[in-house]
Amino acid sequence: MSSAKKQTPRPAAGRAGVKKELSKRFKDYRHVWVFIELERGKVHPVSLELLGEGRKLADKLGVQLAGAVLGPAGEATNSAIAEAFAYGVDLVYMVGALLLTDYRNEPFTRAMTDLVNTYKPEILLLGATTLGRDLAGSVATTLRTGLTADCTELDVDSDGSLAATRPTFGGSLLCTIYTLNYRPQMATVRPRVMSMPQRADKPVGRVIQHKLSLAEDDIVTKVLGFLPDSQSVQANLAYADIVVAGGLGLGGAENLQLVKSLARAIGAEHGCSRPLVQKGWMPADRQIGQTGKTIRPKLYIAAGISGAIQHRVGVEGADLIVAINTDPNAPIFDFAHVGIVIDAIRFLPALTEAFTRRLSPHSRDKLAS
Repeated sequence: MSSAKKQTPRPAAGRAGVKKELSKRFKDYRHVWVFIELERGKVHPVSLELLGEGRKLADKLGVQLAGAVLGPAGEATNSAIAEAFAYGVDLVYMVGALLLTDYRNEPFTRAMTDLVNTYKPEILLLGATTLGRDLAGSVATTLRTGLTADCTELDVDSDGSLAATRPTFGGSLLCTIYTLNYRPQMATVRPRVMSMPQRADKPVGRVIQHKLSLAEDDIVTKVLGFLPDSQSVQANLAYADIVVAGGLGLGGAENLQLVKSLARAIGAEHGCSRPLVQKGWMPADRQIGQTGKTIRPKLYIAAGISGAIQHRVGVEGADLIVAINTDPNAPIFDFAHVGIVIDAIRFLPALTEAFTRRLSPHSRDKLAS
């Protein structure tokens, strides 16, 4: 057993090309905005995570952090506004309209583009959820500005430009992208990529109300009802406290049962690396990595996973990473906290047996905490 020092991949240094003089019509674009996404009446956690990052960017730029809330006036939006202030915004822009009760691309795009054109933020951040991805693409297209999707790191450089870092070329490289000559600078970030900031109870501050200039008859799509997928057994990897995952080093699909058995023994979620999904050994909702789920558990056990950068960016937020691999030079040992050089097929049953003997249900709860 060996201990490995955790490292963070660095974004590419420098910028290609020469920055043009920013157009005069963009000179008065200032401040950092975060879209506060409501999911069935509740604030999506990714919006709160983005407020933490947005606060850092705003402080570096010396500007305000604002939340953008879209929805019908009422309890849900009032709660979203209160949460935005509790997580650090200086003010909130609110578009309250019944047309925004359920997500539809057209009214949400109109509301957001109207807000941007009126109040001119320099940076606009959205969660890379199903809703956020759809909205971000439409808003960026309508505003004719740049959008960097699925970022793993956000920063601002010396001249105030947003540096948005994301994996590229199938996850083999990290690329830092700048939107130098257009505003707002837009980026999406997936849930759990950024850490959750501390919440502090604060009174609701300044709220700017903006009217939506759109009528129901102007909207092509109609919401007839909402049918929850009550039969769904989707994995809850993103918010699990403990995750056990397997990779190609397990040799065959039948050996994934070893991962599942260990996960059951310690009350964990189970997952896998991308090649296993590509082979059809495990469903896509169990994939961990840049093109799968990003996780931030208290404990992550990776069995037979090499640890390519695509996987690394999805797991390096874990508090403790334990890597099991036969190859002592596997990339995963570069960022794991604990490395075990052994065949996972032999090691996992022994580990499961040891946990099963020692852990009562109460002990498993203590392990997760």
